[in-house]
Amino acid sequence: MLDSINGAGGTGGAMLLRQLGCDVAHVNAEPNGLFAHPPEPTAENLAGLCEAVRERGAQIGLAQDPDADRLALVDENGTYIGEEYTLALAARHVLSSRPGPCAANLSTSRMIDGLAEQAGGQVVHRTPVGEAHVARAVLENDCVIGGEGNGGVIDPRVVPVRDSFAAIGLILDLMAATGKTLSQLVDEIPRFTMVKQKFPCDADKIARVLDAVRVTFADENLNDADGIRIDWPEGWVHVRGSNTEPIMRIIAEAGDQGMVDDLVARVRAIADGVLE
Repeated sequence: MLDSINGAGGTGGAMLLRQLGCDVAHVNAEPNGLFAHPPEPTAENLAGLCEAVRERGAQIGLAQDPDADRLALVDENGTYIGEEYTLALAARHVLSSRPGPCAANLSTSRMIDGLAEQAGGQVVHRTPVGEAHVARAVLENDCVIGGEGNGGVIDPRVVPVRDSFAAIGLILDLMAATGKTLSQLVDEIPRFTMVKQKFPCDADKIARVLDAVRVTFADENLNDADGIRIDWPEGWVHVRGSNTEPIMRIIAEAGDQGMVDDLVARVRAIADGVLE
C-alpha cells in the first residue's frame, strides 16, 4: 500500500513497486501538488493509510513525503511504525551483508548505533542536522548507509542523498530475505522512547542557553557540532537552535518514558533559567 500524498514520488513509486513484483494499492497517486493530508508523515496524518492497510489486508504501508526523499512505515496490522525505524531497518539489512561505517545526524535514534555494534562494532559518524551534512559524512567516510531519523535513507550505491525509492527497496528486500513481517522485524530492534519538544527562544539568546547547558554538563560526554548533545549509558538529549524559526528544539531518547521525560526536564530547566 503506497501513499504518495499527491507529491513528486507517485509515478516513480508505483513503477518501482510493480517492477519489484508487488501488488500495488496506490492512494493519493496524482503528482499534482494538491496534498491529500498534512504532509508531515506523522501517525495523526497517516491515519487514513493505517486504515487502508487494515481494510485491504496489505503487508505494508509506505508513506512518501511530498518531494519523495523521506519514507514512513505502517505495518501489516495497520500500526504506524514511524520514521525513525525506516533508517534502522534499512541499516540492519545493509549491515547484514556489507558491514561498514554508517552516518546519522545528532538527533537520530540510537537504534542505528546498536545495529552497527551488532555488525562487528562498526562506527556511526554523527553529524549536524541536515541532509547535506549526513551526505558529506557518507562520502568522506565511505559509509555503507546513512540517513536521518525523519525517514531519510541514503544508500550511496544509488544516490548520495535521501531517497524514498532506495528506502522502499531496502525495506522490502529485508522482508523478502528474512520471510518476516514488518511488525516482527520491528520487534527485533531494541525499542527506545523518544520525545521531541520546542520552545520559543530569540536568536540572540540561543548561544546563552547552549553555554549554560555546556557548563552544567561539562563533565559528561558532549558533542557540540550542532547545538549540544549529551550522551549517557541510559539515553541522550540534544538541544539546538532552529535555523529557520526563533525556537529551540530538545530531542531526547531513553529506555522508558520516565527516563526520557527526566532528561528533557533537566535541559528545559536550564533553558528556562536563562530565559526567565
